[in-house]
Amino acid sequence: MQKKLLTSGNVFKRTDGRWCGVVWYLTEQGERKRKSFSGTTKQEVSKKIKDYITAFEDANSASHESKKRLSESMRNWLELFKFPAVERSTYDRLECTAKHQIYPVLGDKVVGDITSADIRDLLNQEMNDGYAYTTVKKVHVLLNEYFRYLTQQELIVKNPMVSTSMIKKSNFLAAQDKEDLPEYDTVTVFTPEEIEQFKTEAFRCYSNGKRVYQQAAAYILMLNTGLRTGELLGLLNSDIDLEHRVMHLNRGVKEVAKRDGVTAEHGREVKTGKLKSASSKRDVPLNDTAVAMIQDLRAERYMGEDTPLVCDENGDFTRPVNFRKRYYRVLQAAGIETKGLHSLRHTFATNLVNGIRQPDGSIKALTPRQVADLLGHTTSQITEMYYVKKDTARLSGITDDFNI
Repeated sequence: MQKKLLTSGNVFKRTDGRWCGVVWYLTEQGERKRKSFSGTTKQEVSKKIKDYITAFEDANSASHESKKRLSESMRNWLELFKFPAVERSTYDRLECTAKHQIYPVLGDKVVGDITSADIRDLLNQEMNDGYAYTTVKKVHVLLNEYFRYLTQQELIVKNPMVSTSMIKKSNFLAAQDKEDLPEYDTVTVFTPEEIEQFKTEAFRCYSNGKRVYQQAAAYILMLNTGLRTGELLGLLNSDIDLEHRVMHLNRGVKEVAKRDGVTAEHGREVKTGKLKSASSKRDVPLNDTAVAMIQDLRAERYMGEDTPLVCDENGDFTRPVNFRKRYYRVLQAAGIETKGLHSLRHTFATNLVNGIRQPDGSIKALTPRQVADLLGHTTSQITEMYYVKKDTARLSGITDDFNI
């Protein structure tokens, strides 16, 4: 049973001139008790009663929250505090992490009873189940933010995350018999041979001359501009200036869960909105291949200047899931190892930084800073670390004249 206020407080004046007050409440055992107050003025006693009632309700609220199941408490926290504060796609990811990684293990546990050992067991279990390091890290980040809120609001006494640090990446991967490679070694790019295979399959036609894959030129456009999927699908025909060979990026497309308010419904929908960051809003120059791909896309399907370059049959924004499915069909049919759509962006960056061999044998390359500006990165370090597959073959024989 929970403590409960029975009155909002009574104030009265004694015969000796002093002011008194009383608040009646019910204990956890169901016993009726009172709390008395006194002072020299009515205002003083009224303030004491008001402060007591506020503290009583806060303590009661804390006690109540700590006795909830984690799934109920975290769901309420997500809806009240995260939903209004983050983008829809971000909220979808938070909700997905809670639903699939946290609730199955900790969801039925009482919030106030959860210990550091419980959370450590969850992280270890997911590590041993083969989940990616980034997936488990998202679990740790979400739990950390949730329990920090409960502690700051004094809804629980002790934060179990204080002594639960995230597992070191090297140890995490070692436990899964994986090597902790440098970031640039994990970058996935297309080889020149794979690019040719991809193009051949992407533009393959049936015997009647009709292409097998819709809007295949869009993937080659990404390969020559480094656009993100959401940036490409958010591009309107009016954003493209073929005369000056440039496209202006102003918006992005994301696929989010359909919702009635905060409640998720069946299905997903396309949302247009701001780009990933301030530096993502940029002008991207077009090379000859990019111009040809834009013309190819317009020849296949053009529904007006204010419609998307890569539109669906109704002239609306294409769903990212459909765009990805077509891409994976091309890869599979071409016999190319599965690579994410982002690999097109990585390939663009890698070729620009490592350089392209010219007919005269020289290598033409751009600086990491130039490529960062093309990709919409805030720093060139991001470009070099996460987007460029380093060409170590270029180091061969480089020290031949440095005998010590």
